[in-house]
Amino acid sequence: MNTLASTPRRLVLALVTAGALGATGAGLISAHQARALTPSPAIAATAQAPVGQLPSFAQITAQNGPAVVNISVTGTTRTSLNDDEDDDDGGQAAARQGRAPRIDPDDPFYEFFRQFGFPGMNGQGQPRAMPTHGLGSGFIVSPDGLVLTNAHVVKGASDVTVKLTDRREFRAKVLGADPKTDVAVLKIDAKNLPTVRLGSTRDLQVGEWVLAIGSPFGFENSVTAGVVSAKGRSLPDDSLVPFIQTDVAVNPGNSGGPLFNARGEVVGINSQIYSRSGGYQGVSFAIPIELAAKVQEQIVATGKVRHAQLGVAVQEVNQAFAESFQLDKPEGALVASVTPGSPAEKAGLEPGDVIRQVDGQPIVASGDLPAWVGQAKPGQQARLSVWRHGKSVELTATLGDANDKGSKLARADEAVGKGQLGLSLRPLEPQERRDAGVTEGLVIEQARGPAAAAGVQPGDVLLAINGAPAKNIDQVRAAMAKAGKSVALLIERNGDKIFVPVRLG
Repeated sequence: MNTLASTPRRLVLALVTAGALGATGAGLISAHQARALTPSPAIAATAQAPVGQLPSFAQITAQNGPAVVNISVTGTTRTSLNDDEDDDDGGQAAARQGRAPRIDPDDPFYEFFRQFGFPGMNGQGQPRAMPTHGLGSGFIVSPDGLVLTNAHVVKGASDVTVKLTDRREFRAKVLGADPKTDVAVLKIDAKNLPTVRLGSTRDLQVGEWVLAIGSPFGFENSVTAGVVSAKGRSLPDDSLVPFIQTDVAVNPGNSGGPLFNARGEVVGINSQIYSRSGGYQGVSFAIPIELAAKVQEQIVATGKVRHAQLGVAVQEVNQAFAESFQLDKPEGALVASVTPGSPAEKAGLEPGDVIRQVDGQPIVASGDLPAWVGQAKPGQQARLSVWRHGKSVELTATLGDANDKGSKLARADEAVGKGQLGLSLRPLEPQERRDAGVTEGLVIEQARGPAAAAGVQPGDVLLAINGAPAKNIDQVRAAMAKAGKSVALLIERNGDKIFVPVRLG
């Protein structure tokens, strides 16, 4: 019986770690991603199945199963079990919230419980270190004990144990973890271990069979299969990863496990699911193995990972934007803002530019740009093909170091309406310029018609129309006189700059 049919829930993107740190039992936990490593010749290639036939899942599993490991982690979290909240029903409220009930100091058993360490009886209400446990998956990439998994699997762990299929267990050292790509590298003290072979996502095709091995809900070395649903997926979490989407069953505990192609090569690391319930519902995401290999290489060499930065906020080019900027098709990354002093500003990028290629690689969706930059190295030069004012411009940027921040994706309401623009405008007052952090533009006092339907709000500051500055009403009229069926308004709202497409008719 489908219980979701009568109980709609918010669709959530969830990490697939069973009993993640911070939880007290098995089941779904929090959320995130991972990466991979370097090829090993230890396992012979699996022959690809002829067209029209299923690959030999049994053969792939037999060859690679011994190199897939179960990962268990323990840690601690600080929890106050004797706070000073006013509970009308005392211990009953504490029990509902998962806390130890408070005992009156005058109770004859109070001293007994305090002396023997009963939770919450430290007399001061001080936070206590509570043990936490988590489960995940991983795979061995070198005979001397390098293991790949997700960064979120080992986040906050004080003790990591790797268990092999032959039931041997090893204490693992976390060599490094990269939250931006959700890849972590572990090391166990062992020799002559079975390893997986690494493949390539370049040859991976949508509709191709893939197979996952992992430990969903702690059931070790479980095998599930499906097909590639899409490649290069950008997720709404500021991730630098161009995910592989599959319909392979992935559940809590599968995090960090390998995704194999029909030749028995690892092409990804299973990382996230898209779900209404917290469990598998047909949409899973894996980190491409090439990205994981680059992360692993840096972690092994230096113990940390550096990411490049361009210094722009970008958003999708939809059909309305394509018409506004005279593009032949709705592709590219629309530059909404440029960070002052960034490599983007030094290269000459401007709001309203549409980045269509980087080093000859097409930028189709806006997420392709941060994914490319995230895999580049600081100091690397990037050749940008940019669409500006109806023609192509070539720029070169020297990428910076992202530190804790990378290229980000701007968000916009893409709803549009018909008719006139529908804006009431006035010049900015000096104080408004200082508050908004802009030197020019027009305050939107009222939005109606197409502009309101597109999400423009009173209080927004109009900065440009189709890339042309909007410093005064005359410039707005001139821009509108040249407009076609739609216009792209660059607005400033709460310190953020974003393009909003408005369809005029």
